[in-house]
Amino acid sequence: MSFLVLLLAVWIEKFSALRQRVQRDGGWLGELNKLEASPRWGNRPWLVLVMMVLVPVAALALLLWMLEPVAYGLLALPVHLLVVIYCLGRGDLLADLGPFRDAWRRENLQAAAHVAKRDLNIDADGGQPLLEQVQKHLLWQAYQSFFAVIFWYFVLGPVAALSYRLLALAAEHSQNPGVAERAAQLRHAFDWVPVRLLAASFALVGNFVAVSRVMLHELLNWNISAADLIDKVGLVAGEIPTPVAGPDGINSLDRLWELLLRAAVLWYAGFALWTVLG
Repeated sequence: MSFLVLLLAVWIEKFSALRQRVQRDGGWLGELNKLEASPRWGNRPWLVLVMMVLVPVAALALLLWMLEPVAYGLLALPVHLLVVIYCLGRGDLLADLGPFRDAWRRENLQAAAHVAKRDLNIDADGGQPLLEQVQKHLLWQAYQSFFAVIFWYFVLGPVAALSYRLLALAAEHSQNPGVAERAAQLRHAFDWVPVRLLAASFALVGNFVAVSRVMLHELLNWNISAADLIDKVGLVAGEIPTPVAGPDGINSLDRLWELLLRAAVLWYAGFALWTVLG
């Protein structure tokens, strides 16, 4: 059922607006901020995470346990699908990059810096540093929005996928530094395996030798963040040249996107093979 859910999730994301209707975080974030502001809970970040992550995840596990024996598990299928859609990243990555691409293609660095700040939350000076930050943003957002979610769903099911997304939301939106720090630590642990698996995939669909040189030093490095690792590996796998203004700079983003698409196809082929052999 996992492979079927992943296929349906991709189809729905491409051809339906269901994702926008399902991905509503306002209620959850409101409860998180209430707990953080409470004198009773504010100084207990671990308890806040237990309430806001472990409790919803446990409720989902209980629901699935109740539905699994009914109708040969068919009633659990829509729950799996809704959870996966909810756990995918927020926003439309390619649409968000559109205004930046237009400004960069025209070599209007001031406009490019403005739209990068407005649409991508990237604050960098125009020129080479700005395009480097956008390249890093593309790789990281594609990883955390898609690859990390489908990895944990396929390996451990919707409970693990929901845990990852709730920790990501807490790390990014918490108003309590203690809660944000601990959520980021747990998310780092969740990222350790899938980001390295994606790096290995980049080696297979990109420059194998260059990726191998990077991974030789970083494979077991616990301290490197997932964003930094995927940035290092993605740039060498795609053989991305030094950033320049104009169409050549936009071409580097296209090459990274093509690299990500090839990696996604490789992952789905692997999932299909595992399902057939299993």
